[in-house]
Amino acid sequence: MGNAAVTFPGLWALQNNVAGIGKIEKPMVGVYAENRFGLSAFTTVAFLGALPVKDIGTFGLSMSRFGDDLFSRQSLGLGFGHQIGQFSLGAKADVWQVAAQGLGSRKAFTFSVGVQAEVIPDLFFGAYAYNLNQAKVATFEDERLPTIMKAGLAYRPYQKLLLSAETEKDINYPADLKAGIEYKLIEKFALRTGFSAQTSTTTFGAGFLARHLQVDYALGTTTLLGLSHHLSISYKHN
Repeated sequence: MGNAAVTFPGLWALQNNVAGIGKIEKPMVGVYAENRFGLSAFTTVAFLGALPVKDIGTFGLSMSRFGDDLFSRQSLGLGFGHQIGQFSLGAKADVWQVAAQGLGSRKAFTFSVGVQAEVIPDLFFGAYAYNLNQAKVATFEDERLPTIMKAGLAYRPYQKLLLSAETEKDINYPADLKAGIEYKLIEKFALRTGFSAQTSTTTFGAGFLARHLQVDYALGTTTLLGLSHHLSISYKHN
């Protein structure tokens, strides 16, 4: 859906907008793999888990790795989300390790917050601020991890159709407009498409729910750089 996911609740909200884990009612775990442009150096793998605690909220754990032996970026994150009426609030802390061959490695800490709400029935709002503390990874040219702000809306005009749009702003780059559509052919099978204006990326995908197992696949295409593949598998404990 063009990664227009700031309004979406669930396990993957740990990476998109931590507020969304506040709506999780059962323990969940998931794995994610991504390869961009057919290059091993642009591969990401991740593991996520969420544990709801009655009357307190939902705790989340995320681990991810991007890159290869020449350059890599790894993270370990802890998040928390809590539902209050129609609002869901969340916060997350991540420890990052960035390593480059011949240059050693550096660690950095990021802090992020988010909110989601059902404004009126079937109209959803989300906002997320990532790396509020503008974590520094090197003193050379004041190199920092990106600080990103994003906000968006999602609307479900009827049960089978979901429309989503958001704007994302890295403080050092122009804003990006993203939008996506999901259509459920049947209750447990959905087709999706979307786009990102800043990167000229178009995405297509599908999701399938089999009892407690959810499988999602997406294909992204960028005119100049080629194809990207994204696969996630998650399990919800009954």
